[in-house]
Amino acid sequence: MLKELTNYYIIIPAHNEEAFLADILNSLVSQSLQPKKVVIVNDNSTDSTENIIDDFIEKSAIFQKLNTTSSTLHMPGSKVINAFNKGLALLDNDYDFLVKLDADIILPDDYFEKIAYIFNSNEKVGIAGGFVYEKSANGEWKLNHPMNKNHVRGAFKAYTKDCFKTIDGLKNAMGWDTVDELLAQYHGFDIFTDATLKTKHLRPTGRAYNKKAKLLQGKAMYTMRYGFLITCIASLKMAWKQKKTDAFFDNMEGYFKAKKEKSPFLVSNEEGKFIRSLRWKNIRKKLT
Repeated sequence: MLKELTNYYIIIPAHNEEAFLADILNSLVSQSLQPKKVVIVNDNSTDSTENIIDDFIEKSAIFQKLNTTSSTLHMPGSKVINAFNKGLALLDNDYDFLVKLDADIILPDDYFEKIAYIFNSNEKVGIAGGFVYEKSANGEWKLNHPMNKNHVRGAFKAYTKDCFKTIDGLKNAMGWDTVDELLAQYHGFDIFTDATLKTKHLRPTGRAYNKKAKLLQGKAMYTMRYGFLITCIASLKMAWKQKKTDAFFDNMEGYFKAKKEKSPFLVSNEEGKFIRSLRWKNIRKKLT
């Protein structure tokens, strides 16, 4: 009989999150399936983030703090994964699944009970998560999931230990929350999204990012070995969904800049072939 997967660790990178951090930590205290440990990485915060962490450490033994110093620029990818990996270094391997959380979300109380159920119901599932809801101008919580419905947002990704180890952790680069799923599929794992898990996102996506980040999406497509045509199609789709024409040109500029500079690839040649084949398969599926 297979072991039931119920033990999990959480890592939360947090940089100047005083406005939101208490909400996510309260939602973790309220989970019907409690985490074994929650490491909050206080990443160079200059506000009261650390004080909030300390308050919760006094309330519950599941919380642990790590203070670290890094750039103050909120660049997507590198900054958050640097902090995540520092938190990961504090943890042992005695877990069934591992969770990377953002500090600006609120989870339903049964979130991780359902995540555990997903992993236990299908041993092929390697990554699981819910869907993002953001508050509209009139105060309603509305679905904001511009990616494919089978994509788990980087704000709340849960990995089985087997999957996380097989894909060799998270890549320290923009696109980490896409390449992880592509590599998981390359190694035979499934991605599972549960539409009943409605996660509240308190800060709209990308609002805190540094302006220098606009070329990084195109660079990510290059380093994931998408190739020119898939990068064009993906960038057009992104620009259309975001209703921002500039997004297409920024992506393509980032792609060609990375190509010119011969930026190192995040995946091998063989993995790149699989990724392109998978992308073309999905494109054809949507056209038929």
